[in-house]
Amino acid sequence: MNKKLAVVAFGGNALLRAGQKGTIDEQKTNVRRACEILFSILKENHNLIIIHGNGPQVGNILLQNNAGAKMYGIPEMPLDVCGAYSQGFIGYLIEQQLRNILPAKDLERGVVNLITQVLVDKNDPAFKNPTKPIGPYYTKEEAEKLSADTNSLFKEDPDGIGWRKIVPSPLPKQVGNSKVIEKLARDGHIVVAAGGGGIPVYYDEQKNLLGIDAVIDKDHTSALLASQAKADEFYIFTDLKRIIIDTPETKGKVLDVIPIAEAKKYIEEGIFSAGGMAPKIKGAVSFIENGGSECVFLHFPDSVDEPIYQTRIVR
Repeated sequence: MNKKLAVVAFGGNALLRAGQKGTIDEQKTNVRRACEILFSILKENHNLIIIHGNGPQVGNILLQNNAGAKMYGIPEMPLDVCGAYSQGFIGYLIEQQLRNILPAKDLERGVVNLITQVLVDKNDPAFKNPTKPIGPYYTKEEAEKLSADTNSLFKEDPDGIGWRKIVPSPLPKQVGNSKVIEKLARDGHIVVAAGGGGIPVYYDEQKNLLGIDAVIDKDHTSALLASQAKADEFYIFTDLKRIIIDTPETKGKVLDVIPIAEAKKYIEEGIFSAGGMAPKIKGAVSFIENGGSECVFLHFPDSVDEPIYQTRIVR
């Protein structure tokens, strides 16, 4: 029997939880829990591609970058290179914890981590309208000071949690090495690829690939790769227990199964925030419109005893 191909997207916030300092030990623990949850859902008859977010991590790398430049004169790296840094270290953590878990599951799988470039349009309107939040949350006063010190833009979280740095988030056009990623996965290897949405690149007039200052939303890239790899199943981890529509008409309606037509209606009405569920819902819709049957949102639980809530977007 042919194994089903599943694409799974871990959010950067699932790997670095709210209120945590961001130590490697914290992130190792979170990665292991995410992988264990994954294997409690996916059975042996699944091949697997994992895509991770990097919002908190790449924001912290930028802060380290800035501090090193100020204190020691170390040249700052552009955002695309910082994204590559995050791909390397988060991919390493995921690969390591998978290799620790697989023997206990009596599974023999190769685990491959691919640094992945993703093609974007350098004229994408997103470059004139930054919306993607990255890094930790700050108070308004801290954000104003950092904005002045680093010439960066900050925006308040719609849920009032705090202020975060925002950067351009262009749409992905093509995932680099997508055929290689699909082949490795279908050959039975677990592939970690396109981390953080991929390193944003474009072609110049001479057809040379160049990096560009942006962060691609990993949910858009995950949906694109799931479609390009002709995945059977698409899973997105989120820190929300339930997807709730809270308007005067719905009065806190809990959504467990969302037909695609209803999901598109919510997107058009602006029900979901750009820094929250909107890219995830759009990614799910894109996957289904390009041939997928459904997308499953999985709640990342706060403790091992907490149930794993699921929401499905279906045709």
